[in-house]
Amino acid sequence: MTLPEANVGVSHSLRVARRPRQRVKHRVGLEGILRRVLLALVGVGLMLFLVYPLYRALVRSLQDRSGTFVGLENYIEYFSTPATSISFQNSLYISVVSTVITVVLAFIYAYALTRTTIAGRGILRAVALLPMFIPSLVQALAFIYMFGNNGFITRLLGVNIGLYGKVGIIMSEVFYAFPHALIILSTALALADSRLYEAAESLRTSSRRAFWTITLPGVRYALLSAAFVAFTLALTDFGAPKVVGGDYAVLATDIYTRVMGQQDFEMGATISTILLVPAVLVFVLDRIVQRRQVALVTSNIVPQGPKPHGRLVQMLITVSCVAVAGFILVVYGTVIVGAFTRFWPYNLEPTLRNFTFDIVGVQRRGGALVILWNSVQMAGMTALFGTIAVFVSAYLIEKSRGMSTARSILYLLCVVPLAVPGMVKGLSYIFAFNDPANPLYILYGTMLLLSISTIMHYFTVPFLTAMTALKQLDPEFESIGESLDAPFYRTFWRVTIPVALPSILSIAMYFFLNAMVTLSAIVFLFVPGKEVASLAVMLLDDAGESAQAMAMSLLIVLVGFTARGLFHLATRGVERRTQAWKVR
Repeated sequence: MTLPEANVGVSHSLRVARRPRQRVKHRVGLEGILRRVLLALVGVGLMLFLVYPLYRALVRSLQDRSGTFVGLENYIEYFSTPATSISFQNSLYISVVSTVITVVLAFIYAYALTRTTIAGRGILRAVALLPMFIPSLVQALAFIYMFGNNGFITRLLGVNIGLYGKVGIIMSEVFYAFPHALIILSTALALADSRLYEAAESLRTSSRRAFWTITLPGVRYALLSAAFVAFTLALTDFGAPKVVGGDYAVLATDIYTRVMGQQDFEMGATISTILLVPAVLVFVLDRIVQRRQVALVTSNIVPQGPKPHGRLVQMLITVSCVAVAGFILVVYGTVIVGAFTRFWPYNLEPTLRNFTFDIVGVQRRGGALVILWNSVQMAGMTALFGTIAVFVSAYLIEKSRGMSTARSILYLLCVVPLAVPGMVKGLSYIFAFNDPANPLYILYGTMLLLSISTIMHYFTVPFLTAMTALKQLDPEFESIGESLDAPFYRTFWRVTIPVALPSILSIAMYFFLNAMVTLSAIVFLFVPGKEVASLAVMLLDDAGESAQAMAMSLLIVLVGFTARGLFHLATRGVERRTQAWKVR
């Protein structure tokens, strides 16, 4: 081959090589536009269903009943009235005391599960998570059956603890928040670095000193996070104060009374804004703590496993855990017995009458199945749409290139829902969507709006779960996809989703279970014929039918257990296929 011929061949090869590069560049440009459009849609969704409703609630708090702007007059009126402003102090007191008790009990329990060799740790862990399957209102009902004026424990011991008021609310909030704090602390204790303890042993450090100098400092951020979760749950919970609060007013019940009882939406919006302030402050503190925690995580950590302790320590920890687990089982047993009892405590004859729900008009055609099916529908929609929204949002924020400012803003909006109480969301949705001038008015009174409000209420935890799962994926997946001229959505569908499927299923389960028991976010949004099971529990209790409320609660628990079992089977199958795929 002559030199000119060689030059022609080289030129032809270069032209052929350039064509794919031009197509790739063109495709990357189109993909960049598509990513920006999808990120914009995520931002629009968050603005419509998070920011805009909160803005409407804030504006309403600055108006009087005629819609005239009055500035801070509603806030001045609220805090200048001792009978109403005391609820703010009560809420803070309940939240702080509940948080301290919850974190202490959860830490002892988590330490026993992760650091000791006590028997039955698997059973103890399963029992500790049971409170997540029933609404807080139901737990409060069980406490009435146990510790009320005619409770069986009250009559057995002859001691009345004064359940109605702050005692009952604190007990209910501790029971409600305990499993959430336990999960956080168990994870932190399980990830402690065993090399620190080995170094302490080599220096002949006592177990007590190692506990105070290694264990507690190592989980201090987890302790603060658990305290944040417990504080927020206690501050914003509505079910327990409504049932056992008596005359002890808190912010959550104040909002409900103002809106549903007095139709005073302006003062309801004012109290909602007040309720939002401490929750946001604690949330900001937690985010600052989380940033510092990340710097302490290393890739070569050696987890500290369970180890035997002294006989006295083992015995004390075992007794404590068995007492907590036993108490949880007694509460569940009370719910079961109450559901099948004709009239507690005067007529203990077993009956199935409580499952007919005759007093609720909407139930007369189909019994419990009508409301239960409404709940399953709403929970299913929440799990489906919520999982899609969360995972797609997390993928676009984590895996997109450039647009760092926009992605940071979207990330902030995605974690903000954790700081917004459920009742504030529900009330703000009334202001935003119960307005004929709003094009989205068509959503009001539908199961879809109940589902959207629930998704936004529980959005943050699944979002952070999805972000964690995506961070664990090798970035080379996207690079390989680009080198093969595959669009990002194909890589997302054929690689990212199959690998992250266990996390996706856990997100769906989280949404479903919480949608089955949620109350505060939907208490303002239901319309006749669209009642869900957790709301029916409240309505039945209001009507004095506590046995029927227990029966409905038992059905919620059964649906939750069934769903949890199905998700567990699906997750196991997915994990087996995922591991096989990794091996190949």
